Amino acid sequence: MNDIAILPAPTTPEAFYAFLDKLGIAHKTKTHAPVFTVAESVSLRDEIPGGHTKNLFVKDKKDRYFVLTVEENATVDLKAVHKVIGASGRVSFGRPEKMMEYLGVAPGSVTVFGAINDTAGNVTFVLDEDLMKHEVINGHPLSNDATTSVSRDDLLRFLEATGHTPLVLKVTD
Repeated sequence: MNDIAILPAPTTPEAFYAFLDKLGIAHKTKTHAPVFTVAESVSLRDEIPGGHTKNLFVKDKKDRYFVLTVEENATVDLKAVHKVIGASGRVSFGRPEKMMEYLGVAPGSVTVFGAINDTAGNVTFVLDEDLMKHEVINGHPLSNDATTSVSRDDLLRFLEATGHTPLVLKVTD
């Protein structure tokens, strides 16, 4: 007997766009060279208006997972953020295998839009209050070679449609 679980294939960017269309969410996507860090993506700022995101995939001591979505230049105190998000003890970065299993993305491509792949509700999505002051929010559409822009309100609608009620909290310094 084989103990290997068969995971569903992650949603493709095209299926993600179709999901947004079905929800009536206006979106705009710009393709670009793959970017793995905020520093690499800075050159795109003039071409893509709005709030640009940095996403942290973390877990607590009880193996509960969170995606913290903050403004690209914001600082998150990983030693204290657990108190704000309701985690059990300090958080640490989640393993790449869990990132792929729950969000359908590899390191360097973590995105709030990965909620579309978390059909079992294993991840809590946390949006920073400062990021949510932007009218337009930008994130990777499940791969780091493009950036998708949606309105702040539509980002909330997207998350709700994926079965996630996001926490909007002040998680940055």
